[in-house]
Amino acid sequence: MSDTQTVVLVEGASDKSAIEALAERRGRNLAAEGISLVAMGGATNIAAYIRRFGPSGHNLRLAGLCDVGEEGDYRKALERAGLGADLNRSDLEALGFFVCVADLEDELIRALGTDTVERVVDAEGELSSFRTLQKQPAWREGATHDQLRRFMGAGSGRKIRYSGLLVGALDLDRVPRPLDMLLAHL
Repeated sequence: MSDTQTVVLVEGASDKSAIEALAERRGRNLAAEGISLVAMGGATNIAAYIRRFGPSGHNLRLAGLCDVGEEGDYRKALERAGLGADLNRSDLEALGFFVCVADLEDELIRALGTDTVERVVDAEGELSSFRTLQKQPAWREGATHDQLRRFMGAGSGRKIRYSGLLVGALDLDRVPRPLDMLLAHL
């Protein structure tokens, strides 16, 4: 991290994978630009990472991506680090922190549409597993969108693997807003 000027804090490896995939598709080499992506192992770790990399630590430029459910944790940690007071969503974005509606998988499924996501799942040889999930009593009556979100989170390593694949399937003019804005900010 000695050449790092900017640290992008994300909740987990699937978010990191999606950002890497989008940067690659857009012809960007984040490491060469002095940008490091850090998967924190959960949003509750945000304060520790801001202390480590922010004004009271390495004093690097910070940015990030989070789920709407963790927006408050991010806001409080940024405020405690002296990066603003009474921050709202616009303030977070001005600081380089972008919020996903529900989560990144939700954003990607909405951007692609369920038919395209099912084609990606099929190409990975997992359509029969997805169909099995759809038949389960708890999911049988659910919307395909919700079933796909559950499917992505249900298998070991599936969220990580599919995040890059779903970004790869996107039309570059349909990139989810938080992901698009984060990359533009960097």
